[in-house]
Amino acid sequence: MKRVESIDVVRGMVMVIMALDHIRDLLHLPALTQDPTSLATTTAPIFLTRWITHLCAPTFVFLSGTSAYLSLHKRMTADRDAVTQGWESTRLNSGGEPAARNFLLKRGLVLILLEITLINFAFWTDIQFRSLMIQVIFVIGAGLVILSGASRLPVRWLGIAGLVIIFLHDLLPLVPAFKNLAARLGWSLLFRTEVFPFGTKFMLLVAYPLIPWFGIMLFGYACGPLFALPVDERRKQLLRLSLVSLGVFVVLRFINLYGDAALWSVQKSGLFTALSFINVSKYPPSLLYTAVTLGIMFAGLWLTDGANTGFTRIMTVYGKVPLFYYLIHWYLVKAAMIGMVLLQGFSLTDMPLGPLSFGRPPGAGISLPMVYVVWLGLVLLLYPLCRWYGRYKSEHPQITWLRYV
Repeated sequence: MKRVESIDVVRGMVMVIMALDHIRDLLHLPALTQDPTSLATTTAPIFLTRWITHLCAPTFVFLSGTSAYLSLHKRMTADRDAVTQGWESTRLNSGGEPAARNFLLKRGLVLILLEITLINFAFWTDIQFRSLMIQVIFVIGAGLVILSGASRLPVRWLGIAGLVIIFLHDLLPLVPAFKNLAARLGWSLLFRTEVFPFGTKFMLLVAYPLIPWFGIMLFGYACGPLFALPVDERRKQLLRLSLVSLGVFVVLRFINLYGDAALWSVQKSGLFTALSFINVSKYPPSLLYTAVTLGIMFAGLWLTDGANTGFTRIMTVYGKVPLFYYLIHWYLVKAAMIGMVLLQGFSLTDMPLGPLSFGRPPGAGISLPMVYVVWLGLVLLLYPLCRWYGRYKSEHPQITWLRYV
């Protein structure tokens, strides 16, 4: 199956947007004390800077599911052809293609390992690892591990399971809270965002519970066959999916009864009322959060499918090496924060290290316009790095570990 360029384009777009959010988190002066989506304290530019980055995680997770389907389909089709032509008969068995599913398993385990080591070190730069934050790479990795076995089931069943999770997991707050620590931790890992202090020396933040995000991955996996269609038919289906997703968001949001724990309300101005309407919950991802973000993602896929412009070619460079970009960008963002701290007259000893501390001292930070300047510079710096790595990876298929990064 030919590589679907629009997936790389849209993935590249949200990766560029993602860097803005992380730079805002670590460098923006009010970020230490202000919730950017709290309408009582935020401003419209800060709110929208944060809101647009809501597109990133659902797109990553959805397209990870789609890519898992395409990878399995490509490998299994190639091996069936090999068997048919008598090249190698040992790679297939009655259970399907084990090598393809084993790759998903190993890929998932690699992502989990990277999350709890290199990525968490980039967050906190704490050699004692007194903080552990479970985020998007962890749930993608865990999702791939589950998919390595679940992919034996019919695609339609997995799609239905994904939609059931997306539409119904907002009922879970009705479940009474657990008092037992082990039960609370297990429930949180599966369903709920929560912080767990283990004494004063270690903190665990479950930012991305597995099941709500896995529902999005299953939906992405079930949409995989869509990308085997001819471009014109595929674009029609993508547009339909976009309109349906956005329609679900608008209708349920107007009803204002189900789909998001944060109901919208009339605010001090028409602008802030509109912001309240779109102010949906990410932790965990509500139905309305998922509907509006995936609706925009489908629109992006529809607009870029079959396009060949300078913009799409640039975004493809980022989108073809997502994990490489993710790893490098976090270390560059952290380096930018440390540089900012030193340039503003603080010393390294002023940087607070400890549980759930990014290390930025109080009073250090830059304005929102400067956040955008740093963001643009970082994205430009990443472009030649991603282009080099993409070329190196494609020119060296014999290097096995490159398939995992």
